[in-house]
Amino acid sequence: MPSPDHAPSPTPRQRTRRHSWARVLIPVALILVWLVGAGLGGPLFGKVDEVSSNDQTSYLPESADATQVQQLLGEFTDSDAIPAIAVFVSDAELTDTELQTISDAVADAPSVEGVSEDVSPALTSDDGRAVQAFIPIEGDAELADAVVALGDELRDAAPDGVAVYITGPAGFSADLVAGFAGIDGLLLGVALLAVLVILVLVYRSFLLPIVVLSTSLFALCVALLVVWWLAKFEVLLLSGQTQGILFILVIGAATDYALLFVARFREELRVAQDKGAAVLAAWKGSFEPIVASGGTVIAGLLCLLLSDLKSNSTLGPVAAIGIVFAMLAALTLLPALLLLFGRAVFWPRRPKFEPEVVAEEHGMRKTGLWARLARLITKRPRLIWVVTTLVLLAGASGVLQLNAVGVPQSDLVLGASEARDGQVALGEHFPGGSGSPVSVIVAEDSLQDAADVLLASDGVDGVTVTSADSPSGSAPVTADGITAVGPPGTPAPEPTVVDGEVLLQGTLTDAADSDAAASTVRDLRSELDGIDALVGGVTATAIDTNDASIHDRTLIIPVILVVIMLILMLLLRSILAPVLLIITTVLSFGTAMGVSALVFNGVFDFPGADPAVPLYGFVFLVALGIDYNIFLMTRVREESLQHGTREGVLRGLSITGGVITSAGLVLAATFAALSVIPILFLVQLAFIVAFGVLLDTFVVRSLLVPALAYDLGKVIWWPSKLWRRGQD
Repeated sequence: MPSPDHAPSPTPRQRTRRHSWARVLIPVALILVWLVGAGLGGPLFGKVDEVSSNDQTSYLPESADATQVQQLLGEFTDSDAIPAIAVFVSDAELTDTELQTISDAVADAPSVEGVSEDVSPALTSDDGRAVQAFIPIEGDAELADAVVALGDELRDAAPDGVAVYITGPAGFSADLVAGFAGIDGLLLGVALLAVLVILVLVYRSFLLPIVVLSTSLFALCVALLVVWWLAKFEVLLLSGQTQGILFILVIGAATDYALLFVARFREELRVAQDKGAAVLAAWKGSFEPIVASGGTVIAGLLCLLLSDLKSNSTLGPVAAIGIVFAMLAALTLLPALLLLFGRAVFWPRRPKFEPEVVAEEHGMRKTGLWARLARLITKRPRLIWVVTTLVLLAGASGVLQLNAVGVPQSDLVLGASEARDGQVALGEHFPGGSGSPVSVIVAEDSLQDAADVLLASDGVDGVTVTSADSPSGSAPVTADGITAVGPPGTPAPEPTVVDGEVLLQGTLTDAADSDAAASTVRDLRSELDGIDALVGGVTATAIDTNDASIHDRTLIIPVILVVIMLILMLLLRSILAPVLLIITTVLSFGTAMGVSALVFNGVFDFPGADPAVPLYGFVFLVALGIDYNIFLMTRVREESLQHGTREGVLRGLSITGGVITSAGLVLAATFAALSVIPILFLVQLAFIVAFGVLLDTFVVRSLLVPALAYDLGKVIWWPSKLWRRGQD
């Protein structure tokens, strides 16, 4: 009888049995873990609005004037309500009876749920054909619902022939909320349907597309779970825009990584009869390119933390979290599913076990599009890369037509907009900036000096000071001081003073989101500089946002390039190859932006673009576009170690061509799905990234990079060992 210290070794049958159990238990455990995560994250899709905000001011730096003014407004007005402007317009001069009916309707507005009691009296225009009233919406109300209900109530009460519009900050905010309403359902549904169609066409399989999409959806659910709770505890700032990008990015990236893994798995099934061995070999072959690709995207996204705008700086970690779970799902959940299904996942086109055929191919495809393209590159490599470069440069010249200096708030939402129509009607009968004044916080003893600056401006129609003593909450300020409100002999009200400061508000003569209003506010800031005043309001917020976006664009783009180049140098063990890859990717980005500018101006007739559009386009195109070069060049390096650089280029192109093209189509389709959300920023980003990804996939990675690498030969690996000891 053996002693406990000398227990017998497991028999081969016991080892086989344990191995079999492990092969079943490990994938089942991984699937269960992801299933639990998805079960917790899935229900949060309909609750993102509970932890998100679309208030533009909340994204500005704390040091911005507009931010400081916004934070102090509540102390002067004792309210966080969002002002809505009700505009009543008639083709003919309104009668006394009609004016009374409108006044009664405005007075009854607080009966609508979410509407504040602090409703202003109805004000008639000089031409007698329009009436406006300021109706605040409570800060804790469901803004979109309250605005719709208010509009319906006022239209029901208005006289026949009188049109009613709800505009102002509340109206435009409600438009944005309505625009983002389709993110949870429509956007996700369109993106998933597009991916499903592409996968079915590529693989002609029933089960594999479901496995790949399940991997992507589980990754998104768990990513959303983490992001939602971080936003809940105010660690991250979440908006509808960030939410939409997160959804698309995770679905697209996870599917891309899954396609790379599946392609490698299919290769291994041809030389390995055991599905476990094939999964393990595919995991080893896919790990480096997937981690390098995801790491590059994460590094690029985290560069957004340098941004002054919180909308940019918070997108970085939110999207990076999404990429982390996309990689994890592709490297854990997908292998577990493939291990369970084996060859059956490809049914009805199961890969055959044919090591002899693979040996005859010598690891390189002899037929098909990519094999033919590889042979074409061997004949005229220099001509191909030179001509391709010239064509890309021609497309990039269109970037000079890009107008990315900001767009009016009224143009942020595409399609019909009651708030936009109301602003147009307001500008025809009242000062264009009514309801969205420029706000100036200044020391009490400088009140008159600041008021004089405002009154002297051609862009300001009138000036008031906040006063709790006034029935309307404010009192007019003229060159002679604060004017009494009421019958003759009524004393002038005292201004409300908070910590020695007062709040002045100037009604702008131009629409608050117009270039003319922006010019007025910039001039006021310059002239008030010596008085130590803070200038805020809707127009000032737009100015500060655009200025911060331009600053971010100038700072972050070079940083991203340096970071990605360093990662590529570590991955490829070379200096020249990463430099060339970065140059080709930047050239591709320039072409995408140039073509986009021409399409935006000449086809869609867009009013311009937000300054953040080029930055976001750069982040996604460079970080994601470099993915395809990573997929290609890591395989080229792997093949070059055995067969030489030029042969390695041809092998790498022929082997990865199909999977990278499929991945590019998937990513382009998912980003194109953003265009179903009628927000100008997202529609423009959808076109730029979708077009840019296709350009990277079909031109840069298929022609420019392989032809350039083939022409240079082993020198492309300079100064690594492969350059010194390898062969061309």
